[in-house]
Amino acid sequence: MTGLLVVRPGPLTTVQDLGRRGVAHLGVPRAGALDEPALRAANRLVGNPAGTAALETTLGGVALRAVGPQLVAVTGAPAAVRLDGRPVAWGAAVTVPDGSVLDVGSATHGVRCYLAVAGGVAVPPVLGSRSADLLSGLGPAPLTAGQLLPVGPPFPDGRAELIPLPAPPAELVLRLSPGPHPDWFAPAARPLLARSRYLVAAASNRIALRTEGPALPRAGAGELPSEGMVLGAVQVPPDGRPVIFLADHPTTGGYPVIGVVPAADLPAAAQARPGTPVRFVPLAR
Repeated sequence: MTGLLVVRPGPLTTVQDLGRRGVAHLGVPRAGALDEPALRAANRLVGNPAGTAALETTLGGVALRAVGPQLVAVTGAPAAVRLDGRPVAWGAAVTVPDGSVLDVGSATHGVRCYLAVAGGVAVPPVLGSRSADLLSGLGPAPLTAGQLLPVGPPFPDGRAELIPLPAPPAELVLRLSPGPHPDWFAPAARPLLARSRYLVAAASNRIALRTEGPALPRAGAGELPSEGMVLGAVQVPPDGRPVIFLADHPTTGGYPVIGVVPAADLPAAAQARPGTPVRFVPLAR
């Protein structure tokens, strides 16, 4: 079997594709790559279809030994990439000979790198996706040292050059469509949200980006019955700090939603490190 042997798994490296679509009614989160443009770009560089399963690292990178020659590419957060200790290109296809070790270092900016391999990471799909879902536990577990990742046969040559991707944000600007629960917030809440500066909290993860900053006042006490939640929903828990739901978010929730961040703004959220300033830009109804 050809594949990739995990030498160093990094703090959190998971298999991700474009996620599980159309199964939220079963209580199954979407999962999938948090930075979809970076995943698509990495796959394009090695000739895979855009949604082919790849690896998503978190801050600390990953090291892999090729079992059989492999063609790989790394995109997303900038990081040093080395082949048997020698620097090789980030954002370009790299041939890894049989037995050689490709080491993706810690992200120098941003949070998540994407490593695609020609043929894709061929772990068994679950409900139509190979993505690891950290909330439900569906899909493959995070990588561990000594694990052998199977790689599928290469696709017909469709390799392309890297399309420029945005740099990780120095300030995260999130547009905000009005949410379904305006009556749950005091009149001052939305103006406060619009003029305040928040910071990305260290407790952020694949489930949600949490924030630190001014608490948004509610109109009264109590909680909502649980109802369906969508990607990008901004819940406000009892502490008043906005929480932005990302790919592994629960399919239901009981805190009021003050707004929804458009999907196009979420890849930047995937690359925002703890401490990054966050600014919300409310959109008109």
